[in-house]
Amino acid sequence: MKHTNIRQFLVRDIRIPYTAHPGEAIEKAKKQFTHALGRGRSAGILDAVLYKTSIDARKKPDILRVCTVLLTVELAGQDAAAICARDRAIGVFEQEMFSLPQGSTPMDSRPVIVGFGPAGMFCALLLCEAGFAPIIVERGDDVDDRAAAVERFYRTRMLDTDSNIQFGAGGAGTFSDGKLVTRIGDPKCTWVLEKLAAYGAPNEILTKAKPHIGTDILLRVVGNIRDDLRARGCEFRFRTTMQQIVSSETVGGTHARAIRTQDGEIPCGALVLALGHSARDTYRMLYERGILLQPKPFSIGVRIEHLQSALNEAAYGSAARDTLACGAVGGGILLPPAEYTVSHRPKPTADDPDPRGVYSFCMCPGGEVMAAASEGGGVVVNGMSRFARDGRNANAALAVSVRTADYGNHPMQAIAYQRALEQKAFAAGGGDYSAPCQTVGDFLAGRHGTYPTDVLPSYMNGGVRMCDLHTVLPEFVTSLLADGIRRFDRQYPGFSSDTALLTGVETRTSAPVRIPRGEDFTALGCENIYPIGEGAGYAGGITSAAVDGVNAAIALLSKYRH
Repeated sequence: MKHTNIRQFLVRDIRIPYTAHPGEAIEKAKKQFTHALGRGRSAGILDAVLYKTSIDARKKPDILRVCTVLLTVELAGQDAAAICARDRAIGVFEQEMFSLPQGSTPMDSRPVIVGFGPAGMFCALLLCEAGFAPIIVERGDDVDDRAAAVERFYRTRMLDTDSNIQFGAGGAGTFSDGKLVTRIGDPKCTWVLEKLAAYGAPNEILTKAKPHIGTDILLRVVGNIRDDLRARGCEFRFRTTMQQIVSSETVGGTHARAIRTQDGEIPCGALVLALGHSARDTYRMLYERGILLQPKPFSIGVRIEHLQSALNEAAYGSAARDTLACGAVGGGILLPPAEYTVSHRPKPTADDPDPRGVYSFCMCPGGEVMAAASEGGGVVVNGMSRFARDGRNANAALAVSVRTADYGNHPMQAIAYQRALEQKAFAAGGGDYSAPCQTVGDFLAGRHGTYPTDVLPSYMNGGVRMCDLHTVLPEFVTSLLADGIRRFDRQYPGFSSDTALLTGVETRTSAPVRIPRGEDFTALGCENIYPIGEGAGYAGGITSAAVDGVNAAIALLSKYRH
């Protein structure tokens, strides 16, 4: 009797016309797998589903949909390795699972998580799966009240410094394009995506090569996660700021016993710091408390806006007529709003062996430029789009590298550097949170004052002031921006269009500091303090921050028992 086993295989690089139904890719994958079995051999295909899909528009007008198909196969006497050897596009699929460890150290109080962004959120979810019910402290509002605070700022120009684009349930990534792309390669990324889909994100995030959720759906997802955590016993303290850590010294180092807030002390058995990249007052408190902070490189720049229709034309050519908003009827078959990723780094020279780079960041098709200030007297821009990506404009950050030597190699000077640029932008915008803005034509020609005509500013419903961005940003930034814009026009004709817009300043691309931690995820010299996510300098986006929260929870569970 032949040995029978069930295995899964990925059949990659299945190419079909973009107008074809994805089901055609599944049929092609089945035929390709059958051919790889070899003559006289057979196997039963039990299931076939689309695993990943993307668009290849490099050879216009022949635009293709590139698919990976997951096959579940019953093998009878077949060698999986031999099948893969016959066709290198076929590989064995084995989903890596992770288990929850059980530590031995008793925890005398509930764990406390400071920050309810992706890192804190997913750390809390995993701790709940292990039976812990953490207390979650968030300086901003819950989802609905936070959205109202953002809307109020747009309407009145009165900034709430505790609840805004940076602070509140969901973290800074909630008001973004909701991109879930990451380069970390951790298999837990799949678990994070599956959780997001279970809490209300579109199922297509499980198959798209470049998945996104959008602010409108992210707000709902965050609310669903909050409700589930609360049902599992988690306690939320919104509008609550950690002002100090109450600690004692032990053989293992500093041991956090409680945190002090404006409403009193909260005991903690372990303290998870999921602060986000803009918690400047908390960074200072930690520094003064003696917790090690390191300065790190970051990037600064502007938001560039183009007409989405122009980008569609540049990316798809004549096929741009088939572009549909995400989620629209037929949107799974035709083309999504075009997006781009561009970067440029000059060649090293004897005078400059390590040149800076300029690159796009957080590109938002059909989105808008957001007022992302979190401190009074500063202007910060960011990008956001809704799931449909159906806005008139597209925007992206164009950012230039800042080195630690640029601001003095000190963590507090890193923050001061960001703050000074934001205050300069505030003054250039007129002092009412209007943003300094310049057409690309003026920026490249060294003039200013031309008012937008074709691409209209989306920041605060047009709340910009035309000025010379060369007087706001450092010269090394403006010169690289100009060089990059001209070069990127070769990839995307129209990128350097005179009517495209630049709005500043973008300073919160990442945390300017890092909180060093050991292999057990605890801060150096600290026994039970776990710095995680973007705010600790260990992540760069929703998915990587969420995975960092998961890994921190596993480290915590390895030490403590419920």
